[in-house]
Amino acid sequence: MITIEWLRSCSKTLPAAVNLCASSVRKGELSDDDMLKFIEKGYYVKPTVFADVTNDMTIAQEEIFGPVLCMMKYETEEEAIQIANDTEYGLAGYVQGELSHAIEVGNQIRAGQITINGGARGNAAPFGGYKSSGNGREHGKHGIEECLETKAIIAPAS
Repeated sequence: MITIEWLRSCSKTLPAAVNLCASSVRKGELSDDDMLKFIEKGYYVKPTVFADVTNDMTIAQEEIFGPVLCMMKYETEEEAIQIANDTEYGLAGYVQGELSHAIEVGNQIRAGQITINGGARGNAAPFGGYKSSGNGREHGKHGIEECLETKAIIAPAS
């Protein structure tokens, strides 16, 4: 976590999610005493994996920005895409599978970045979200364009 405030925010969200989820593979909650122990070394939350998550749960609908993974069941590819898009956020996603098909699926997910099969993002690739994850991009040509002042000059047609 980048700040103590973000650590506190994440450590409040995770215990609430533990109480709502059918199973937490590893609980990541920290008491206030635990948090204070970490201040000298940094702000850490234990990685937490939630199983049996449904898309109506808060943990599935918020950007936690912590070491959290929500596992959600789906029956069809179409359902998986619907679940991925059924959120007000869209920063990033991940697709695993045969490359050309994974790209087709990734193109249907409303997120600013889709990683396929563990691909590594280079500095030339733009980074930024869709929907409430924000507009604008960092890195690459699109990131440079964010720093430009573009002007349109409108004149009557001759």
